Amino acid sequence: MRGWLSLSIMALLVGSAAIAEDARLKRLDTGNDGRAWEAVGRLDIGGTGFCTGALIAPNLVLTAAHCLFDKKTRELIDHKTVEFLAGWRNGRASAYRNVRRAVVHPDYIFDGIVSSERVRNNLALLELDRPINNTTVTPFGTAARPRKGDQVGVVSYAKDRSEAPSLQDVCTVLARQEGVLVTSCSVDFGSSGAPIFTFKDGEPHIVSVVSAKAEVEGEKVSLGTALGAPLARLRAEMVALKGAGRVQVDGVRNDTGAKFIKP
Repeated sequence: MRGWLSLSIMALLVGSAAIAEDARLKRLDTGNDGRAWEAVGRLDIGGTGFCTGALIAPNLVLTAAHCLFDKKTRELIDHKTVEFLAGWRNGRASAYRNVRRAVVHPDYIFDGIVSSERVRNNLALLELDRPINNTTVTPFGTAARPRKGDQVGVVSYAKDRSEAPSLQDVCTVLARQEGVLVTSCSVDFGSSGAPIFTFKDGEPHIVSVVSAKAEVEGEKVSLGTALGAPLARLRAEMVALKGAGRVQVDGVRNDTGAKFIKP
């Protein structure tokens, strides 16, 4: 994740009372602590860094688009250099998978100015080379974005907690604007792509993905990319990408014919 951003693009008031109610980060060091969060994993990016991602299907990981860009060249990296470590904790993961395909939101611009447009399109979907069918790793469902004042939580890795994820199960939605969710959740470098949850009926559902950390009127906040239409578009792009490899004969799609995997 990049450094603190000045959000002149949003006229937001952050009350200290809302932040005071936030829960502290709880490190999920043990199997008991992390049992409900095994579908959150560390994304190792070609040995140069890491982000956080979460399963939304046995073979699909949701994360931030900027995790798939090289900071120096500002170009997309080879997604084959990315590995998903589900439930990574103290040197072990519940499952290890490479990435077969990756789709970045078509409207995301890595080298753009800081804007609500850039944040709201900061979403990527990764298809794993093999589904994770481990019974201890259960993909998360998604839900509609929360309202201002609602409580949410976040599970993430970060630069000072790279060997085990941390849970903050009570933070607050401070504002919603133009597809951007502003929360009081605590994030840092490595938290990019981390799932932000609501807890409906006691079950966590992903409502946003951590895009950046920022400052508003001197207070540290996190910016999340809303799901909804952006995620639906990514799913459609993934289907199209997979379909592009099917062979057509005489203009008729041959669903049982040869297929090839996109690089």
